[in-house]
Amino acid sequence: MTVYNTFISRLKLNYAAGTLLAITAAGSLILFAPLNLPSEEYYWLSGVLFFSICVMFALEWSVFTMQVKPIRNCFAKEGGSYSGLQTVYIRTHRLPVLAVKRILGPHLFGLLLPAAGLTLWLIYIGKLSIPYYYVLLASIGVIIVAGMHALLEFYLTSYTIRPVLMELSSRSLRLYGKELSLGGRVLLSIRRKLRWSFFMIGAFPLLLFSLSVQFRMGGKWMDIDSSYWQWAVYILAVGFGFAFIGSRLLTREIVLPIQHLYEKMAEVKVGQIRSGASDLFSDEFSRLVSGFNHMLRGIKVQAERNNQLLESYFATLAAALDARDRYTAGHSLRVAEYAVEIGRLAGLSDEELQDLRKTALLHDIGKMGIPDSVLLKEGQLSDEEWERIKQHPVLGEAILKRIEPADAMEPFLPGVRSHHERYDGAGYPDGLKGDQIPLFGRIIAVADAFDAMTSDRPYRKGLDEDKAIAILEEGRGTQWDPYFAELFIEAYRNKRVKKQAQ
Repeated sequence: MTVYNTFISRLKLNYAAGTLLAITAAGSLILFAPLNLPSEEYYWLSGVLFFSICVMFALEWSVFTMQVKPIRNCFAKEGGSYSGLQTVYIRTHRLPVLAVKRILGPHLFGLLLPAAGLTLWLIYIGKLSIPYYYVLLASIGVIIVAGMHALLEFYLTSYTIRPVLMELSSRSLRLYGKELSLGGRVLLSIRRKLRWSFFMIGAFPLLLFSLSVQFRMGGKWMDIDSSYWQWAVYILAVGFGFAFIGSRLLTREIVLPIQHLYEKMAEVKVGQIRSGASDLFSDEFSRLVSGFNHMLRGIKVQAERNNQLLESYFATLAAALDARDRYTAGHSLRVAEYAVEIGRLAGLSDEELQDLRKTALLHDIGKMGIPDSVLLKEGQLSDEEWERIKQHPVLGEAILKRIEPADAMEPFLPGVRSHHERYDGAGYPDGLKGDQIPLFGRIIAVADAFDAMTSDRPYRKGLDEDKAIAILEEGRGTQWDPYFAELFIEAYRNKRVKKQAQ
């Protein structure tokens, strides 16, 4: 409860300081105005102010108690549910806005309505001899001062709640192993907060000064000609216009770099780390941009290293598989090269080509689960042995599913499982047909078949490349996807023509 007690003490201190300022400012408008009243009437005014303050405090305390009750209950007992802590966490974040409502609600009307009502009644029964318009001026002054008090209370409360939020987060981690978070929710946008703050800082002192001038003039303002009022209205309009425009310019000056950094962070979140934040600012935001770009460069270096490690990991797996059979050495690497060439001709993106390469490197990984007696058999396979061979796409998918994190392997699974499917539906393991076969499976099937036909085997010598191309051409639309087969065939023939020309 130490954190909570300190928190409440600071809230009360902040409130007391703000209330004292508000009462002093509002009361001085009346008590120190040149009213030339008898001392008895000053006593009446003081009594009205004292009674109104008591009403204000009573209403204020009831609302304040209601606002902090969930937080008090949370700190009064250890434990509770995670969802309960999350609710209190959000409630604590809302306290600055609730403080503003407390000031502009019970605080404002608890003081203003009784004070104005009693003063008007005392004037009516003859206990006070002040003009009625003084009550109107004083009421406007109270509203202005309450607005200034609400502004101060908002920012003081925003600072005061931070230890409470830290304690709630610590308790959540200790009890449930989970962090408390708003999850990106914006309870009050910085644009709205700053616009109102800057406007009030600029406009309220001007209004308060104008009111005090009216009080000091007493009833003399009725004898002033219209040119004075035109000048006064003009000055007020200029002041309000400056406050309005200035608040938006200042807000934009702060919000723009924040928004720029937020957009760059969103790009990093989805993996786009090529472009850093633009150094368009000459204030402290320049340091933030520099720090962000420095962090991004570190992420790029780490991402490149991770990608190199991953590439080496995939290549090592493929090499380990190919090393089981000297006749198929380099098969996976060659299939990956052919597949990437087909993918590039088909217009795949760089990211898709990277995934295609990794899938092709691992397309036969399931053969690690096939015994050497079957996989390396030099003679003809029996039906049972052939069925075991045909299971290697399924075994490959199962092996990759065991690798963590699972989502990192997800893009490669369809191609590994389907690279022996046929376009006419006569392939294995699922008998998929046409476009039912995953994209990577259709591409790798062409690349795998060409390398298998042109590679030596224990039971036969590899075919001539032209012969293999002729078989691919003949099998378009039946065994292989006609589009990808045609791309590979055309690329092969174009290369051959260039070689002959040289």
